[in-house]
Amino acid sequence: MPQFAANLSMMYPELEFLDRFEAAARDGFRAVEYLFPYAYPPAELAGRLKANGLQQVLFNAPPGHWDRGERGLACLPGREHEFREGVERALAYAQALACPRVHAMAGLVPAGTQPATLRKTYVDNLRWAAAQAARHGVDLLIEPINTRDIPGFYLNRQDTAHDLVAEIGATNLKVQMDLYHCQIVEGDVAMKIRKYLPTGHVGHFQLAGVPERHEPDIGELNYEYLFGVIDEVAGQCGWTGWIGCEYKPRLGTQPGGTSAGLGWFKRWR
Repeated sequence: MPQFAANLSMMYPELEFLDRFEAAARDGFRAVEYLFPYAYPPAELAGRLKANGLQQVLFNAPPGHWDRGERGLACLPGREHEFREGVERALAYAQALACPRVHAMAGLVPAGTQPATLRKTYVDNLRWAAAQAARHGVDLLIEPINTRDIPGFYLNRQDTAHDLVAEIGATNLKVQMDLYHCQIVEGDVAMKIRKYLPTGHVGHFQLAGVPERHEPDIGELNYEYLFGVIDEVAGQCGWTGWIGCEYKPRLGTQPGGTSAGLGWFKRWR
């Protein structure tokens, strides 16, 4: 049966961030993910996890200057030193939070940069970061993201991501397969699950309804069917990962808004 992790950056916006751990546990989640932990001391976050019986299953490495619009450093020539410092910081948090996965965002394509230069920078950075993560028993993830939500993002397609993982050849380098982004860019989601999950290259799934990025039972994707596909294929290949619920609750910041939208979750809880 699929395992679901609440994304605390998007879910429970009606609550302060540190109060979202308790809310997720109360609603039946056993794991959480979020974008970034760096605004809080590791001990504070670890305490929230322990107090609520939760596992930390994913967060992102530092993305550069997020508030100025940066969305990752991995493909950016000239920012290698900053990328490496960020990975080291992320791995320190991963150890403190017993988190087995860190996502390194690819970044936005700089104007005028040659594609070959971007690719070499990206591959070299991923190779280095995967080696560092392996020393700590952590998987390094890459995620194709649609260019409607993040215009200019470097990595957009599943086949590109899986080809990179195969080329680099690090056993702990994996793909963060977000089904929301996959549907917007490519579609044919069920067949992509069947193609890529048995390869061992999928480290994590994420979901949201398409196109508004609300609950998975709102929109054009039939997640009830897709959960069955994941369950079937995972049972055949031994995959035991998590599905991150990275969506914006339809009821937004209204009191109880996130919990009120969890009817889809009851069957799978």
